[in-house]
Amino acid sequence: MALDFAKQDGLIPAIIQDSVTRRVLMLGYMNEESLKITRDRGLVTFWSRSRQTLWTKGETSGNYLQVREIIEDCDNDTLLIKVVPTGPVCHTGSDTCFNEVNDPAEVAASEFLFYLEEVIHDRREYPQEGSYTNHLFSRGLNKIAQKVGEEAVELIIESKDDNKNLFLGEAADLMYHFLVLLTEKNVQLSEVVEVLKGRHSR
Repeated sequence: MALDFAKQDGLIPAIIQDSVTRRVLMLGYMNEESLKITRDRGLVTFWSRSRQTLWTKGETSGNYLQVREIIEDCDNDTLLIKVVPTGPVCHTGSDTCFNEVNDPAEVAASEFLFYLEEVIHDRREYPQEGSYTNHLFSRGLNKIAQKVGEEAVELIIESKDDNKNLFLGEAADLMYHFLVLLTEKNVQLSEVVEVLKGRHSR
């Protein structure tokens, strides 16, 4: 079904969400032209109700919203746009227009691996020059799997000694490369967790 712009005088609300942290960043409004520009350029563009004109978020501040996914709601009159922000979103300088912190460091320990998984997936879909993660993906599955094996061996070797910091470093290296391997295999961490949960219940 086509989006229903008629309900609100040619405008539809667009909820902007960080595609990695899942934090809601702001709410804006779009008409058909601004939505087309958003899709064509990959940068969120709104219709300003106060100025009665198109405006691309970040055109003044440089804090753009890079589009990752656009989803229509069940009534076809609201959009959820998942983005990667290039800086603070609110005009006040806050991370979000709801005065919430959008900082990976604030993610709970229990959720951080899922956050890191999202970052790795985003690097694969939208490569960045100089990214170590993109370097791994460029080498292909066999090299990624080999790297996981190497990190596992290094962790085993380090476990024989009593240097906790070195052991933790190797454990972190292994977990990171394991997540890269999962992404390369198009497997989600949540799928692995479900297997563990199934075994736990036995």
